[in-house]
Amino acid sequence: MSEAPTETAAPAPQGPGGNEKAALLSTPVEHFDIKQFDARPLIDAMEKMSFTSRDTARAARILNRALEDRDCSVILTLAGSTSAAGCMHVYRDLVEAGIVDAIVATGASIVDMDFFEALGFKHYQGDAFMDDGRLRDLYIDRIYDTYIDEEELQACDHTIKEIADSLEPRAYSSRAFIHEMGRWLKDNAKKRGSLIEACFDHNVPIFVPAFSDCSAGFGLVKHQVERPGAHMTIDSVADFRELTDIKIAAGTTGLFMVGGGVPKNFVQDTVVCAEILGKEAEMHKYAVQVTVADVRDGACSSSTLKEASSWGKVDTVFEQMVYAEATTVVPLIASDLYHRGAWQGRPRRNFAKLFQE
Repeated sequence: MSEAPTETAAPAPQGPGGNEKAALLSTPVEHFDIKQFDARPLIDAMEKMSFTSRDTARAARILNRALEDRDCSVILTLAGSTSAAGCMHVYRDLVEAGIVDAIVATGASIVDMDFFEALGFKHYQGDAFMDDGRLRDLYIDRIYDTYIDEEELQACDHTIKEIADSLEPRAYSSRAFIHEMGRWLKDNAKKRGSLIEACFDHNVPIFVPAFSDCSAGFGLVKHQVERPGAHMTIDSVADFRELTDIKIAAGTTGLFMVGGGVPKNFVQDTVVCAEILGKEAEMHKYAVQVTVADVRDGACSSSTLKEASSWGKVDTVFEQMVYAEATTVVPLIASDLYHRGAWQGRPRRNFAKLFQE
């Protein structure tokens, strides 16, 4: 597996705030490297403990079992802001190693975070208790204790518009549009080795069911306003159909779900959709979800995995809920998967080739 080239430094913050803004945006978030840290001893030790530690170890065991099952395809779902918080390269390296075969994510994970950094911009360590009114004056956006330069984010919006402007005016699934983003990055990325670029290189499709609910939405709105009679659009029904096609083609599947929300429910619903289409599709055989959502209000970000079984979506033999903030356990699980090496020799699915553009 090739190493990602050295990152290009992001441009110095400009605009309102001057030195104050530059001081606040001075400590970039550094992304966790699963290749440099072997979590196997930690996972082995946690397996002998209780509570969330043992849940985390069992989750790692289930995902390793999915990788050892050569008939199983693994789908990663991403919700929340873990990419901005330091897990961005974790997900990329899972793709590079051939551990993940398809991704379903929020738009923020793919556009506002991954594509944003591929443009040469960065996320910065900040203060969760900073005066948000002052941050607004400085054009700094806050994600808990992480900062983003709003001016750079708007540059990301405009780049999305430029890509949309270059395409044939028709309907695209989010997967097809993100594929075009990957093609654009091959020639224009300032930071190599983004998740989008890795997925483009390895034919791993990315789906964003609510694509306009992120920075991309602003660029696409501007694209449509300026081209009222000849614009592209995102077809969310095509997303559902294409992901269901992948589930049908895959047969046995395993889910590694970071957070919940739309990505989690979207990928689980493919089993039901296949049934509606009269196709054979078994329930997801392996399933792990890392979440802090509370089950007592009936939500738990689209139900527990056991509840999903009543809908015919997830089998309960190999399922594990891990109630933890994702940045604390996802790097450990991913490092364990990488260093145990069950992925070595595992055939790549190349699911993106099901939809040759």
